[in-house]
Amino acid sequence: SRIETVAFVHPQAIPQMADVEEVWARIRRNPSVRYSALVPNLRGAQRALDAGFAEIEVVISASDTHNRRNINRSTEESLADLPALVDLAHSRGGTVQLIVATAWGCPYEGDVPVSRVLDVLRRAVGAGVDSVAFGDTTGMATPTRVIRLVGETRSAHPDLALGLHFHNTRGTGLANVLAALQLGADDFDASVGGLGGCPYAPGASGNIATEELVHMLEDMGVATGVDLDEADRRFGLYIDRFARLMDSAITLPVLGPVGLDAAISVVPVLGDVVGGVLSLTLVARSLRYGPPATLVSKMLANVLTDV
Repeated sequence: SRIETVAFVHPQAIPQMADVEEVWARIRRNPSVRYSALVPNLRGAQRALDAGFAEIEVVISASDTHNRRNINRSTEESLADLPALVDLAHSRGGTVQLIVATAWGCPYEGDVPVSRVLDVLRRAVGAGVDSVAFGDTTGMATPTRVIRLVGETRSAHPDLALGLHFHNTRGTGLANVLAALQLGADDFDASVGGLGGCPYAPGASGNIATEELVHMLEDMGVATGVDLDEADRRFGLYIDRFARLMDSAITLPVLGPVGLDAAISVVPVLGDVVGGVLSLTLVARSLRYGPPATLVSKMLANVLTDV
């Protein structure tokens, strides 16, 4: 299993990530879990490697407008920076995954052409990235769109390691997973309770919920390594202490505004039961209601300690 733990971004852009080095330093690592860091550029990659990360995820948007809003540079500028970033990571024994954000749609430009996404992909492969993931930042993907993009990617790069990151804005997240599964994809991001979003994608909801994804996959005979019976038991212990619990239809109902103590106490329980082949994305930048940095730091430190 892999956990995307923190993002090395400028604190003026995402204040919740101002103390990521401290949070990461306080985490007791589980040797059976891979930990990765999200970075926007070469400087972020340097910080992540210096902090001890061996898996780097660099995000570049297929949409130029979204890339400028998200990273403050054009898509072309980000792509030009990529070869040096890859070389740096490889020289330090690390790996690089390119996340192509807004792969199916942009909140500013609308639909993103498949040809545009494939061009970004081609540049990334040429730069030597180890894997690529397509991010449905806005939740605009549908099974038909997924089949087309993933199918054309497989045809052009049959040996490329490919991950998929779906949001559930329009309720098509699990349907998109099913479509990708039928094309041989087996690496999907998910988040506990459907946490997620993007500060530069207005209206975007959270990621697909880990528990919903696992229920579907296990019932289909796809082993995930996640013990949902244990997860359900632990969730039940905290039902009276929960506040607003994101978008999962399986975990708990929405009960109201979240309190600091409730949030901090329950997150370790969520992380403790998630493992297997799924990627658990817990990135503080994506917490939808913008909690203060102290809350984000405590939540991440607790959940990652117990995973």
